[in-house]
Amino acid sequence: MWISGNYTIWLMRAAAIVAAVFGVATIRAGGSVLFGDGAQAAGNVVAFVLWFNFLAGFAYVLAGAGLWMRCHWSAQLALAIAAATVLVFGAFGIHVAAGGAFEARTAWAMTLRSVVWILIALLAFSATKREDSAAAPQGIRH
Repeated sequence: MWISGNYTIWLMRAAAIVAAVFGVATIRAGGSVLFGDGAQAAGNVVAFVLWFNFLAGFAYVLAGAGLWMRCHWSAQLALAIAAATVLVFGAFGIHVAAGGAFEARTAWAMTLRSVVWILIALLAFSATKREDSAAAPQGIRH
């Protein structure tokens, strides 16, 4: 049991680092395009995707902190991020199907974001479920 619990903690810590680094990188990249000199290099920007990703970057960092501290709410936040990302990706697909201008790297980036956040959410809920069953008598929750 100890090995399994220790393994889960390290997986959560790894997910937390991925989420936080991904968040900081997203804020930096999106901020550069929105407020800096990155707009020229960005090409055909889809504004709602850019704004979503920029703002979501802050949620990524918050989720990373919550995952690191193994807070229950971080699993729910990860799920909300995953769901919102998939919805925006769907809206992006509609934009592309309607003939809107876009960059192919946006499709790849949204695919990566969707997969990463779905995996983080699954891991977080799995770890939360294990911790709930292990700590059930104490009823301890963050």
